[in-house]
Amino acid sequence: MGAPPSDDPPAPADHPLVGDHHEAVDLRVIEPSVPRESVDSAGRVGAVAYPFRVYEAEIEVDRPLLAPRKDRRVISVDRSRRLAVRADTVPEVQEQRVEDVLVLPGELSPEQSDEKAREAAFQWTLRGSILADAPEIEFSAVVDAYKLFWLAERPGGDVIVDSVRGEERPYEG
Repeated sequence: MGAPPSDDPPAPADHPLVGDHHEAVDLRVIEPSVPRESVDSAGRVGAVAYPFRVYEAEIEVDRPLLAPRKDRRVISVDRSRRLAVRADTVPEVQEQRVEDVLVLPGELSPEQSDEKAREAAFQWTLRGSILADAPEIEFSAVVDAYKLFWLAERPGGDVIVDSVRGEERPYEG
């Protein structure tokens, strides 16, 4: 028999969302609008890389007695948190060497991400239309990349900074 079950959470190194720390690694990243060196910090500025899969979806809805309605959606699937959200555009992606970075694993496979994106497109279409049949959903673009977040040490407490939007919030690690 193995060890008895424990109510204690797994050690940080055993937690499934803990990624791999790299001194330096080349990654396809969503182009940051906030460079790491511009982040105000009282000490070290670390980085976390979240895996995303972004889709440009073309949606066609058949309508009785009317021409089909065509729509376009951009869907961003956070493969680490298993979450699909709307996006404004398909992001610019670049190959970049990132130093001192925690790279989080993708909890969703590409196929699972595709399904999550299709479900989101279907739900958003359903909210705006009465459907006689399921809409046709085709992906005209698919982009795999990491989104970077900067972790900054501050006297009042650490913060996490979204490298694309520039938004920051207290880090509650």
